[in-house]
Amino acid sequence: MQPVSLLVLCGLSCLALFPATRCEQLSPPEDLLVLTVATAETDGFKRFLRSAKHFNYTVKVLGRGEKWRGGDYMAPGGGQRIRLLKESLEEMKEQEKIILFVDSYDVVFASGPKELLKKFQQTKHSVVFSSETLIWPNRHLEDKHPHVREGNRFLGSGGFIGYLPKVKEMVADWTGEDDDSDQLFFTNIYINPEKRKSINITLDSKCRLFQNLHGALDEVVLKFEDSRVRARNVLYDTLAVVVHGNGPTKLQVNYLGNYIPKVWTFESGCTVCHQDLRPLTGIQESEFPLVMIGIFIQQPTPFVTVFFERLLNLQYPKNRLKLFIYNQESHHQKQVDSFLKSHGGLYQDVKLVGPEGEDTDSVSSRNLGLDICRQDKECEYFFSLDVEVVLKNKDTLKILIEQNLPIVAPMITRAGRLWSNFWGALSADGYYARSEDYVDIVQAHRVGVWNVPYISSVYLVKADVLRSELTDFGLYSSDTQDADMAFCSNVFSKGVFMYVTNMHSFGRILSLENYQTQHLHNDLWQMFENPVDFEERYIHENYSLIMRNKLIETPCPDVYWFPLFTDLACDHFVEEMEHFGKWSGGGTVDTRIQGGYENVPTIDIHMNQVGYEKEWHKLLLDYIAPITEKIFPGYYTKAQFDLAFVVRYKPDEQPSLRPHHDASTFTVNVALNQVGLDYQGGGCRFIRYNCSVKAPRKGWALMHPGRLTHYHEGLPTTGGVRYIAVSFIDP
Repeated sequence: MQPVSLLVLCGLSCLALFPATRCEQLSPPEDLLVLTVATAETDGFKRFLRSAKHFNYTVKVLGRGEKWRGGDYMAPGGGQRIRLLKESLEEMKEQEKIILFVDSYDVVFASGPKELLKKFQQTKHSVVFSSETLIWPNRHLEDKHPHVREGNRFLGSGGFIGYLPKVKEMVADWTGEDDDSDQLFFTNIYINPEKRKSINITLDSKCRLFQNLHGALDEVVLKFEDSRVRARNVLYDTLAVVVHGNGPTKLQVNYLGNYIPKVWTFESGCTVCHQDLRPLTGIQESEFPLVMIGIFIQQPTPFVTVFFERLLNLQYPKNRLKLFIYNQESHHQKQVDSFLKSHGGLYQDVKLVGPEGEDTDSVSSRNLGLDICRQDKECEYFFSLDVEVVLKNKDTLKILIEQNLPIVAPMITRAGRLWSNFWGALSADGYYARSEDYVDIVQAHRVGVWNVPYISSVYLVKADVLRSELTDFGLYSSDTQDADMAFCSNVFSKGVFMYVTNMHSFGRILSLENYQTQHLHNDLWQMFENPVDFEERYIHENYSLIMRNKLIETPCPDVYWFPLFTDLACDHFVEEMEHFGKWSGGGTVDTRIQGGYENVPTIDIHMNQVGYEKEWHKLLLDYIAPITEKIFPGYYTKAQFDLAFVVRYKPDEQPSLRPHHDASTFTVNVALNQVGLDYQGGGCRFIRYNCSVKAPRKGWALMHPGRLTHYHEGLPTTGGVRYIAVSFIDP
């Protein structure tokens, strides 16, 4: 049997595809010219060109430098596009030229010219328009549209492809105004049987060439294949070449544009995150861009002192930073003043708007901060930073600048939760909706730079963008939306993209729930709401070594000694108790305890007197119970206690404590200040073993059995004041 020639097979294939028709050769890519209208180089336009360049499309841009007079996407208009198209086509003479006319600001190419041309020529029509499920702008024309066997019935003017002579013929009769409807113009041609037949127009009803998203969001999903990403229409099982976020679907095309065509893939990760950067390495500090940092304190917030410590530690030349500080809370004025007094002179300039200063609310202050940067010719960036943000990465500002994006936020999360400072999608009413990739981004399973509809708390804005696209003073102002939502909405309406990056670990954001302000050191009460920040601030840096390296000493038999608190924690506990000031008299009659009688009285303040009983119990559970289970194998504790208190020893008040047993299964005794520096003498002697601990380290805890074996006494304090925190656990 003779082998069948390739030519014969090709002929059979063509006959199978197009019976009773001539098998035409596929047009080469060089015959295709992409025409688009872009009067401004928006972020969407840049994305369009990037995707076109990826597939080597030849693109001609019409209308550059012209003022747009064609209306907006939510109202009929677009006639300017047809005028520009008509003028451009009049200059072209190549009869074999194929024209692809598409929008640009909300369009992404998902595949290349070969696939597009193949699918176009398979239609056997001269002009193919994109299709829609919805008729617009004239619903009364619905009955005049030809019925289709399957697929979308209505024409979409945002994209069409056709042979040059037929496209010329189609637009030859245009005499409309720039703000007339291009959609209506093309629709009237399509529903006219004579013109439709003369020009040989059809619709891409099953979205093989064009995927319009309006009315089809439930049909379109991302399809990852062969290190590329496509938009798959699950209703028709098609993969469009051109993806168009027409009408109110701009956010959705932004989401798809995070992946299509090869922006982010499972195989390569982010392929564009290192493009078009603004590197800062190797330049002199005097040449660093000038940044205005806007700091906003709008409600009582924990760890404000730590916030300013981290601000000071940002790795960026201080003389290239200006500070704009808005403080709405008089509660935090002390911390602000302390920071500015000690370090304000390091910065090029500082402007403070305080609670008793200018009559400026939180919204106006944010608008004012942006405008100060906008009007300052030297200002290149505005870095908006809310005080509840915990920036752990000292290079955050440099990283964001190097991304060279109009607006970019570092992704921060709330410890132990999926909460973050960005939204991946919006609901129909403009509030939070979870995108398909949100959890993967938050958990860093997908790493990159993401175009998102909402950011908050911390982000960097280019001053050039403020002076061009975002010139309105009231970007944060709205009668119906919160300031952050108003900002994002206004930015989106101007066509400016907002990004969030999770390419580095940046930090987290504090919970402001249940923050109390009635204490001297309110951060001590953050055990529940912000346990990570509490631990960093108050738990000894070597505590974590206890389990791994056995960092537990035994100065006496069955007496265990280990680090628990930082020096700052000790200082805050002492200051908190002295601020409260209601020390017991040290007598045996004590109405604070059950029965009212204290056998071994001390001068002390109980934890429940300062409202710290729940926090102290959690501290014992989280940091003492694990050690107990390690050093007393087989014994498990829930860290219950009847008595937990801070004791004060003074030579002229109560210098020592007589020998006694504790009413506990085990006792924890934490030294809150330093022998030799804060006091002299003191310590604890275990009488049965004739063993004393005379130099307790500040922040270190002694743990020992309370009953039977460890009869002990408090040694005399001979000078200064000694403080210890005592817990009788499992009485």
